[in-house]
Amino acid sequence: MTMRQSFTAVIERNATLTGEFTTEPYEAAWAREARWFVRVLGASGRSPRILVRTQISPDGLHWCDLDGPERSVAPGEGPLHSWSTADFGGWLRLRGTVVDDAPGDPADGSPSVKVLIYLALKA
Repeated sequence: MTMRQSFTAVIERNATLTGEFTTEPYEAAWAREARWFVRVLGASGRSPRILVRTQISPDGLHWCDLDGPERSVAPGEGPLHSWSTADFGGWLRLRGTVVDDAPGDPADGSPSVKVLIYLALKA
């Protein structure tokens, strides 16, 4: 029996997300399993939330959404959020939008969420 290999990559460190965004891509062709972790460090706005989708790429340059649900990361629902990703290609990243569920006066500014994003991979 051989020991399975694993690796956890920090994809975004102390990143403040606003509006639409994509994370740094990560080459994961060697892995059979992937799990995203989004750790919320802070937030601004009335009720900010991140809507996020996993994207895949054959070359790290051209991207499409992976089949599956859009994920919601709401800071009010706890500091750590996670989901698994299956049947992916060579490269992974997240594409998302920061929204405010309780929009107020536009003078209040755009909602933002400060995060750490990890990608845990297993062979």
